[in-house]
Amino acid sequence: MRRIKKKIYLGTCAAAFAVLTIVRYTTDVVPESEPQPVAEVEAQEVETPVTDTIVEATPAPQKSLPIPKTPEKKHSVRGVHSYADCFPDIQDVQIVAARKWGVSPVEDRQEAEQRKSELVFVGSSPYYVMDRSMLHSIPYLVPRAADLLDRIGRNFIDSLFVKGIPFHNPIITSVLRTENDVRRLRRTNPNASPESCHRFGTTFDIAYNRYHTVCPPGEHRRAVRDDSLKYVLSEVLRDLRKEGRCFIKYEVKQGCFHITTR
Repeated sequence: MRRIKKKIYLGTCAAAFAVLTIVRYTTDVVPESEPQPVAEVEAQEVETPVTDTIVEATPAPQKSLPIPKTPEKKHSVRGVHSYADCFPDIQDVQIVAARKWGVSPVEDRQEAEQRKSELVFVGSSPYYVMDRSMLHSIPYLVPRAADLLDRIGRNFIDSLFVKGIPFHNPIITSVLRTENDVRRLRRTNPNASPESCHRFGTTFDIAYNRYHTVCPPGEHRRAVRDDSLKYVLSEVLRDLRKEGRCFIKYEVKQGCFHITTR
């Protein structure tokens, strides 16, 4: 009997031990005291929960940088190397062009008024002014010469601007001369040619020793030497002559550039 009870007792203990062993290895329950791996903890701290609302970040205000000003580079005033060499076109050269492009000589001012189909009035322009003391000619030119005069005035103002010089207008001292004007002029100036180019409406004179200052009312412009303005004007005329637009003679005694269109 004792042996049978002992065997039953040992068998019961073995069975209970086997059951506990099976339960231990088949259960995934993790004890609460067991620490989580470090990698999983870091992942949980970095992860951001996903929501349906999109919030746009407001950009920080940026300071506007000052726009640098383009430096103004003024062109220098150079003039020409020699007035005699740059403007050598004498009467014999200019008269040929005057007869080619001009009108037949006008007897008097009354006839000039009647020939407006051939001549252009040049007495009013923003690019040049007529000399108030002009007594022996009238402000008319053929269209070709009128265009040349406008070009000279525009180029002169543009050149003054790029050189930083206050605006001035060239002064026109002689334009179209009628036959009557030529006769009256020869009474006081025997050197005046009876075959003047001015008789054909192709020729005009521009003073180089005086200019008209362009100044709005109430404004004061700084003084500019006539020599400086003469240098600028000579540059303009030299360039137009090189382009084949005109013939030019530098008149020493009359103080002007004698210009004929071509």
